[in-house]
Amino acid sequence: MRRFGILLPASVLALLLAATPALACGGLIGPNGAVNLLRTTTLAGYHDGVEHYVTAFQFAGGGGAFGSITPLPDVPTSVVKGGDWTLQRLINETNPPIFRAAALDAVGAAASAEELMTVKIDALDLTVLRGGAAEIGVWAKSHGFRLPPDSPEVLDFYANRSPIFLAAAFDADAAAARGQQLGDGTPVHITIPTDNPWVPLRILALGKTGGEQIQADVYLLTDDAPALLPKPLGVNGIRLDHSAAATDSLLTDLRSDRGMEWIPSSGWLTKIAVDAAAGDLTYDLAIDVTGAGAPSRVDAGFELPGVKAVVDTFDARRFVLAIGFALMGIAGIWLVGRSRPGATLR
Repeated sequence: MRRFGILLPASVLALLLAATPALACGGLIGPNGAVNLLRTTTLAGYHDGVEHYVTAFQFAGGGGAFGSITPLPDVPTSVVKGGDWTLQRLINETNPPIFRAAALDAVGAAASAEELMTVKIDALDLTVLRGGAAEIGVWAKSHGFRLPPDSPEVLDFYANRSPIFLAAAFDADAAAARGQQLGDGTPVHITIPTDNPWVPLRILALGKTGGEQIQADVYLLTDDAPALLPKPLGVNGIRLDHSAAATDSLLTDLRSDRGMEWIPSSGWLTKIAVDAAAGDLTYDLAIDVTGAGAPSRVDAGFELPGVKAVVDTFDARRFVLAIGFALMGIAGIWLVGRSRPGATLR
């Protein structure tokens, strides 16, 4: 299936443990377990049927190798180094709060995932994988990472809709050897032809306990105002912080950065703030940019592909039929009583 799109600080990599790069919408994998990430911002832009992910891994000190696995809507055509200041410009545009990310570990069993593309960018080794939850787990284990206990369920949640994942391995020692300082980031730009936008959010809770808070900033850049599912109501863990036509100055600035020539002459900028307990983050963000106002329930993770929902039709039709039959019954009783000689109905 093809999905996803737009601008977000989530979906595309996450990395580290005692030494760390930061990212969004990705599950963190470490050699031994619990990993803490710095808050990061990611851009997912969607224009002319192509999605562009731009995110950065920030070096936070320490040593060793760490990695992340992020679900993707389809096979990317390219993975290259991103622009130098695109993400900073977005932050300045909306003045967002500071961000934190997720965590991850590892599992295994079965055949290993198929490697579709491998790219090295500075201290990052990026691999595009195709496979189910078991295959992704085997690949992670064979590369020295262990996934947390909830990884089979979470990876299945994504593999049932799109078996494409991006694995990122970050070598903190190599980053230090390259002279990267604390807070330095390595931007990555992923180009993915796809039909409709979709932002993976549930992956952020991978390896987290139910009460742990997940925070992320998701930027969407679309041609027009998008329809979202679920709606960012605030009480459901996602909040609408910005929704307006993108300013000419923002678009001009973004377009002038490396690899950002695809930025259109006009667009709509949306910012979604994720602030939810890990146990409540059981969905993704589906986006409809067609103007039909009907984001996919499958992309949001509310339904499986090929499985028809019966809840909506049941609630509407059965309720109306029940009311109709009840009214008919009352009318029938009234008519029968009225037809009896001497009967009085009040």
